[in-house]
Amino acid sequence: MLSTEDKHMNRFTRPHTALGFTIIELLIVMAILAMLAVMVAPNLFNQADSARRDAVLSQISSLGSALDTYRLDMGQYPDDLEQLVTSSSGRASWNGPYLRGDVPMDPWGNAYVYDSDGRSFTLMSYGADGREGGEGNDADIGG
Repeated sequence: MLSTEDKHMNRFTRPHTALGFTIIELLIVMAILAMLAVMVAPNLFNQADSARRDAVLSQISSLGSALDTYRLDMGQYPDDLEQLVTSSSGRASWNGPYLRGDVPMDPWGNAYVYDSDGRSFTLMSYGADGREGGEGNDADIGG
């Protein structure tokens, strides 16, 4: 039978290896975390890209509504998107600004591509690369 003094000594004189994690245990935990990150990261990046595409469609819809309102007031679509914010014609029928704030940039920081003949318009974003054409995130998005 152990005396009280022997029990007390055993509690405080554990082998040094039992006091913390070994380097092998830490490496295993780090490897598991790395594998989880490899599996989860692509899904997160795809969600961000999908959100940017959704934001483009929403902004194009809002800009399209502002352009239609401008046309109702002025009789034709503007030559450029800045005319939705400031009047350059000096005509009394301009009831703008038709946008709150400035003309937005697309989610990738590029200007929207706008073209109009006065009767109709095209409005699009060239996507992540800011150039015409492309696939995936670089694809043109327009309405």
